[in-house]
Amino acid sequence: MTNKITYEFPLNERIRVFIRLEQLFKQFNHFATGVSVWDKRAALNVLLDIMSIFSRNDLKSELLKELDRQGKALSRLSHSQGVDIEKLDQLLKSVSQISKNLYASSGKIGVHVMESDLFQSIAQRSSIPGGTCSFDLPEFHYWLEQDESIRLKDLQQWSIPFNDIRNAIDLTLNLIRNSSHDRQESATAGFFQISLDRSQPYQLLKVSLDKQLCYFAEISGGKHRCTIRFMEPSHDEKRPVQSRDDVPFTLSCCQFG
Repeated sequence: MTNKITYEFPLNERIRVFIRLEQLFKQFNHFATGVSVWDKRAALNVLLDIMSIFSRNDLKSELLKELDRQGKALSRLSHSQGVDIEKLDQLLKSVSQISKNLYASSGKIGVHVMESDLFQSIAQRSSIPGGTCSFDLPEFHYWLEQDESIRLKDLQQWSIPFNDIRNAIDLTLNLIRNSSHDRQESATAGFFQISLDRSQPYQLLKVSLDKQLCYFAEISGGKHRCTIRFMEPSHDEKRPVQSRDDVPFTLSCCQFG
């Protein structure tokens, strides 16, 4: 286990959506494999959140653009000295295969889930606080009491069409996170400001600090300038306050392409 806490700050809306989906997919996997009724309820609630994001964004198009950009960036690296050609070739093949899978997928992603009458009923009632009780949705109550193999099979069936998107997001974010330029910094009286080179396609900031330091990082700004404030958590129901101490941390500016 690492002895650091890392805070990420996306510098554009595309990466912001990708990170939100990454978190939701991880939550879905966690709850889907849980065996209790509450795990299955939580898994379905997460799946509804995932579908909500897909309904508002053209994620397939955004991911294909990002993968194309990253594929070109990887190809340029092949002419650089000291590059692991074998590893680079594996990454290029992964980008190519995932892109092909996305191109091959037809229709709007997530629509298939609503073909299930059960899922439609759950989606309609979920907008009502506590609206999926047994007396509201007896069919859902029946499903929740079925054998684990049946429930897991249904969850997998509903989530399979999202797999290509998830793989694309995982690869994209992994390339961006691992392309960071790290440097040690110090926030004077808990405050630090950074101006980003506009000629560089920065997509993500990472702020890492030792877990033993009793601060959390509050990051704001945009793709040209960001402000980092290190705040002291409140222990008496008051609002957190900015630290008066100089806080050492690692700043990572991530770009790929």
